Amino acid sequence: MTRDALLRRLSDIEWDDFEVKNAFHELPKNIWETVSAFSNMAGGWIVLGVSQKGKIFEVTGVKEPERLEQNFTTVLRNRNKFNVLITPKCRRYEINGFNVLAFYIPASEHKPVYYNSLNNTFIRTASGDQRASESEINAMLRDQLFGAMSARPVERTTLNELNRTTLYRYRDYMSRFNPGLPYNALPDSEFLEKMQITEGHHLTYGGLLFMGNNLAINKSFPDFRVDLFEIPGKSYADAATRYTFRLEEQENLWEYYFAIIERLKRQVDMPFKMNNLGIAIEDSPQFGAIREALVNMLMHTDYFSVIKPRVRVFSNRIEFENPGAFPRPIKELLRKDVSIPRNPVLAKLFRCAKLAENAGYGFDKMLKWEKSTHSKVVFENSVDISSVTFLFDTNMVESIDEKVIENTTGIFTDDIVERDTEKGTEKGTEKGTEKGTEKVTENQQMILDKISKNPSITIKELATNIGIAESKIKENISKLKSKDILERIGPDKGGYWKVIKTR
Repeated sequence: MTRDALLRRLSDIEWDDFEVKNAFHELPKNIWETVSAFSNMAGGWIVLGVSQKGKIFEVTGVKEPERLEQNFTTVLRNRNKFNVLITPKCRRYEINGFNVLAFYIPASEHKPVYYNSLNNTFIRTASGDQRASESEINAMLRDQLFGAMSARPVERTTLNELNRTTLYRYRDYMSRFNPGLPYNALPDSEFLEKMQITEGHHLTYGGLLFMGNNLAINKSFPDFRVDLFEIPGKSYADAATRYTFRLEEQENLWEYYFAIIERLKRQVDMPFKMNNLGIAIEDSPQFGAIREALVNMLMHTDYFSVIKPRVRVFSNRIEFENPGAFPRPIKELLRKDVSIPRNPVLAKLFRCAKLAENAGYGFDKMLKWEKSTHSKVVFENSVDISSVTFLFDTNMVESIDEKVIENTTGIFTDDIVERDTEKGTEKGTEKGTEKGTEKVTENQQMILDKISKNPSITIKELATNIGIAESKIKENISKLKSKDILERIGPDKGGYWKVIKTR
């Protein structure tokens, strides 16, 4: 970050990748929370020697920059303080005669990052540091096995748990759409082994998910499902009925893929084409984009999470939401092809069927939606959930449901979200309401409804009942408090919620 870039940031509000701290004599006590938060998210800058009063920044400087820098970096490389080694980028600036220090904390490869104890694990939400919930910490711990679990055998399974109908359907599909693949000539037993569907006498986790029997899958993945909802409106609140279609339970991921893609075909332009073998081919930029998003979701979902992968079709967008964070910050994934699949066995199975060209994230294919429809694609990433949203109308960005862009690590592909520095808000982050009234989003309204029925409800219970992450429940509650719509009476344990204003 250059001096000019720093000054530009100081003219704006703090945000998810930038925080200032007053540190004239000593390092602030809460600096380690921010280090943890940035390490566990997408990285960010900590600037020492700047104070904040409301929305105004004042350069106050640091008295002994060399000593503070040495103290800071020494702690970050002390395994007795942090559980991993952290190597920041260090910058020193002179602004109006004051020394200012800036440290870039990179996103860690080994999460969760915490200081002193696991309880001191923090994440970044908007411009603040929040203590990570148990489910968020568990999601980060599972990510330590990123790329490893899908090839491991499920000890209590046998080949009897394989769905033979799915196996034959998959092999038939692969032979038609990828006829030159050597695997096509293999007998079933060798095919299953080479494709890592089996390991010895057991199914692998990837093989079980992809073509196992539903009963066997549920023994290892309780309540296994991939949801698809079609909602006749821009939000649940806007819809006359909660949904007009919900996908029935399917046998396994291969069957889910076809059931979902058949419904999604109805949402896009699909010119009829045939290849030289007389086989109908599905070839359109719009269809290719949503197919890539669906395959991406099925390949990279954290199936050990209590959250379920979900596709929602609204009147103005299609959302693909899956448990599990992307392995890199979204901006990095957009710049280059990163081939780090969460479930390599699933990635290989989709790739061999010509439904995915590589084991990466296919952002380039998804972005073809923008050229074809002149509407935007929105990517989001948080600790335990990632999502891709395809907009039908580029003019509806500012009225889009909060669910699409509420996460500050999410971005529009051309930075369409503009910051309003005078008001200290982001344009487009909340659904518009009548002038003179408080803006309440769909998720916030559902939170208020649940609290009205049960004022003692917990954050965890709200997350489970509404179906979104605990971190997002906390964000929305914070917003409701700032609007003087919701108040907490008493302590976290033993207290209750009070709805001050009703909608």
